[in-house]
Order: sequence, then structure tokens, then C-alpha cells
Amino acid sequence: MTGTLEATTRTKERWKSRDVWCGLAGAVSLALAAGAASTVAVPVNSDLGLVAVLPFPFWVGVVLLNVAFVVALRGDAAGPARRPVMIWLTVVLVLVLFGTAAFATDVPRGEIAFRHLGIADALSHTQGIDPDIDGYFNWPGFFALLATVLQATGLDPVALALWAPVLNMGLWLAALAVLTGYLTRDPRRRWLALWLFCLGNWQDQDYLSPQAFGFFLHLVVIALLLGPLAARAPQFRGFRRADLAAWWRGRSPAEPRPGYRVGALVIALLLIIVIGASHQLTPFMLLIGVTALTLSGRVWPSRLPLITIVILSLWLAYPASAYLSGHPPLADAGLEAATEANVLDRVRGTDGHVLVVQIRAVLTLVLWGLAAAGAWRDWRRGRLDIRVVLLAVSPLLLFPAQVYGGEMLIRVSLFALPFIALQACSILLPTDGSKLSTDGSRLPAAGSKRRSYLPAVGSKRRSYLAAGGLALTCVLLAAMTVTGRFGNARYDVFTHDEIDAVAAMQRLAPPGSAIISAAHPTPWRSENYLDHRSRTIDDLCRSDLSTARCGPLVYDYARSSAAGAVLLITRSSEASLVLQGVPGAGGFSELEKWLGTQNGVELMFSNVDARVYRVTP
Repeated sequence: MTGTLEATTRTKERWKSRDVWCGLAGAVSLALAAGAASTVAVPVNSDLGLVAVLPFPFWVGVVLLNVAFVVALRGDAAGPARRPVMIWLTVVLVLVLFGTAAFATDVPRGEIAFRHLGIADALSHTQGIDPDIDGYFNWPGFFALLATVLQATGLDPVALALWAPVLNMGLWLAALAVLTGYLTRDPRRRWLALWLFCLGNWQDQDYLSPQAFGFFLHLVVIALLLGPLAARAPQFRGFRRADLAAWWRGRSPAEPRPGYRVGALVIALLLIIVIGASHQLTPFMLLIGVTALTLSGRVWPSRLPLITIVILSLWLAYPASAYLSGHPPLADAGLEAATEANVLDRVRGTDGHVLVVQIRAVLTLVLWGLAAAGAWRDWRRGRLDIRVVLLAVSPLLLFPAQVYGGEMLIRVSLFALPFIALQACSILLPTDGSKLSTDGSRLPAAGSKRRSYLPAVGSKRRSYLAAGGLALTCVLLAAMTVTGRFGNARYDVFTHDEIDAVAAMQRLAPPGSAIISAAHPTPWRSENYLDHRSRTIDDLCRSDLSTARCGPLVYDYARSSAAGAVLLITRSSEASLVLQGVPGAGGFSELEKWLGTQNGVELMFSNVDARVYRVTP
């Protein structure tokens, strides 16, 4: 008997050939994708972004990786492939989708990552925090942590910003893996939810930012509410007030380890405080999610929403009061204003840019459609988890509350994505004829002695078709995500010439001077953040960039600075205005010629992608 058990254990632990081949396919996919991305020439001159210049082997790697995942997910009678294989494939997916730009260039994408490095550098050299500097210093939690980490570890800030998307996605997936473990016991459902979360993450909010940090903590708090702080609610079938009160009081039985829940509650409260001190929007997303779960009767501390409101109110009333005094929270609220800023204003520009925006919208609608179909299917089968539905839908409540610079819809879709992905699994997973429990775990069919993830012999063909459909869906989602995520590569992927021009600008600008760029996609302000006033020509001239009107405005602003000004014109800043269809954006050459003829304006630095002018006061 002992020999039989030992043989069974060895068989169970032995690596199967399918696991090995899936792992090798992941390695080949990474080699193909990374090698192809490293050959991309910078700058990217296509309005479609990286998707137009990535070589064919990159897409071969994407297809091979998704096929390998579906094969590993389908597994055998014991379930999907071994955990190390599934983790490896997920790591490869993160590197392929979120590390593509890092393989192509060693310069971090986007202006904001450079600015955040500058804020962290400023905090490391100042005594205390002045909230009157700008809005970032009203929520300094993330920047203080970033400054501490950089000083303690000696990490290269530029390298950290370059690989931040990969690191942040790793943190998000780790938190999401714990979270989904509380919502379903089906390993296939959990792995597919992680995969779909990556494939649907076009929002590009994983750079070095308070949003990425806050979203990670948001997922951790939600995981605590679904796990240690969850209320095991009894069934409620009555409609009388007494029945409702009894259901509410009895939703959480006695906890055998009360200290365990108290400790989890203390951690959750500390994380809520950190989130409130680090980002403007994430605390309100968390408040909506906590309230929704509490009203469903599935959270043990029923007063947690009230405690969260108190924490947020205290922070807004004191540390963030400097920002709120000039920016009332609901000043631009309303569905019409939110729709115009988040939808109508974004569907403009060149044909390629509009196509990228449309692909992002289609990708989001496809995922929401799959989630809706999955919810309908679960409801019909009696296993719909209301918690998943509430967490997926509740972020929409914030859409009309704040324009948020035209990015509210992006943030809403990001916070809903983990639960949209989990709900979409209900329609995408191949069926095997077994029944499913209310939490999504599969139960053995009648008369069977163990759980089986393989279909019956008569339904193998249907299972193969379902697996093929899942693989095709994943490949299409991956293609749309690459398109949407890197669609702005023409102006958010910088060249070394532009970095050299920014360095020259920093050398030429004395303390107290103004620094002026053409538009916001500029890799500046990573150093000496507090030494200069920064403006862009786009901000100064608003909608009219013609030389006749815009030239005098820029010149007068530069000359009015007591310490003078430095003007920077880069390829990426010009490209951003052209791509987004700003009127007169193509006339910077004429504007430069006009400025060159004015008194006190001198060209100090020039290369292929940038020019730097010094303006004396």
C-alpha cells in the first residue's frame, strides 16, 4: 500500500511533456518578441504607433504565447499545467505586452515619469512639504516613498522609470491572484482572469506614478474585504423589515480567531490612509467599492465606509486644502461635460490617431460584452457572484462626478477591469459538462469520484473548438492592446537627441527662470523641479497656435521673467499637437523664425530632434 502511494506521488509530481512544451513555447515567444522589439528604430513616425513598425516575428511570438497558454490552461484530468508553467507564461506575457518599449529604447516613455522623478528628487532635498507648490505636493505619499527607496537602494531613477510598467504589472497581478482566490476555487478561472487582465490593460496607467501605486493598494484592500474581512451572509428570501434586519445581523457568524480579523482591519485602515495621502482619485474609487460590498452584506465591518469617509474628509480638509481652494471637487461635474472631455474631445486628430482611439473603445466594449454574457450565463446557472458584478459596475458612478483632465473614463475602465476579466471567464472557458458551485469552482459530475477538467469523449470536438476560439480571442485582444497601449509612440517615445536637448535646457536655465516647451510630451523637470516656472506654448496660446497671435504671447511671457527664459522645441511635442489635430500645430517652424528675429532671443543648442533658445529678460 505504501509503495502504491509513493508511486502515485511520484507520478503526480512528475513533469508532463505538455508542461515542458508549453514552458519552452513561452521562452521562444519571449525571444521572438523581445528580439523583434529591439530592432525598432526610434523615433516612431507612424500615427498608429508601435503596432505599425513592430516586425513580423513579434506577432509570431504573441500568437505562440497565447496558444501555449490555452494549451496549458486546458491541461488534463488533474487540471491546468503545473503552477510554475502558468507563472512563467504569465511573466512572459507581462514582458511582451508591457516591456516592448523598454526593449526598443532605454529612454522611459511619457513625460509624466520624468516629472515624478523630479518631484521625488525635490522632496529628498527640501525641509518639509509645501502644499502651495502644486497639486502633487497635496498628495505626497507616493513621492516620499519613491524618494526614500531611491536614496536607500541607490537605484538608477531612469532605469526604474523604464521598467516601472513591468514591475507594477507584477504587483497588480500578485494582488489580483490573491483577490481571485477568494472569489473562485477553479484554478483555470483564476489563471484566465489574470491573463485577460493583462490583455485588456490598454489604459497605460502602470508607469512610475501614484495611480499605479494606489491601484495596487486598492486591490490589496479589496482582497482583504473579500477574504479576512468578508461576511459569510446567510440566504435572505423575505421582504419584511424584520427579515431584512435579521439577515443583516446574522450575516457574519462568530469568528474563531477574532484577532485575525482585527489585524486585517488595522492593515486595511492603514492602507486606506496611505491611499488617501498618495492620490486624488483612488480613494473615491475605493470608497465606492467598499460601500457596494458593505451594502451587499458581504463585509464584516459594516461601518468601514463611514470610517473611510472620515479619513478622506480629514485629508481633504487639511493637507489638501491648498489644492481644493482653487479646484472645487464638483466644479466640472455632469454627464455632458464628462462625455465631451472623455469621448468627443479624444476622437479627433489624424486618421491614424482616431483609429487607435476607436480600437481602445472597441477593446473595452468587447471585454464588457463578454463579461455581460458571462454574468447572464452565471445567473441562468444559479452561480452569479454579486460581489464581482458590484465591483465591476460601481466605478461607473464616478464618471459624471469629475472630468479629471479627460481621463476619467480611462480610470473607470482600469478599476473595473479585474472584475470584468473575472466575469468574462464564465463565457470564455471551455465547458466540460460538470456542474459548477456558486463561487465558480467545478464540482464532479454525478457518479464521478474526482474532479475532472477534461470533457467527455463525445464532446472532445466541441472542447477543441472552444479552446481554439479562446486562443483566437486572446490573440485578437493582444493585438488590440498593443495598438491601444502604444498608439501614441510617435510622441511618447523619446529619442536621445531630445534627452540631450533637455539636458542643455537645464544647463542654460538659471534658478528662477522660466522654461517653456512646445507641448506637454517633453522629458523634462526630472531635476531642479522647484527652480523654474514651467509652461508650454500650447497652454499659453490655447487653441490658436498661429504665429501672429501665439508669437507675441510666448515672447512677452519669456521676457517678463526676471531671470529670463529658455524655450525648447522638440520633435515629440510638435508631433503630439499634429497627431491630436490642434489647429496651427504644423506652424512651429514659422514661429521659430519669428522668435529668432526678436531682441534677446538666441539659439543656443540644436540637433536633429530639438532646438533650445535662450531669452534674456
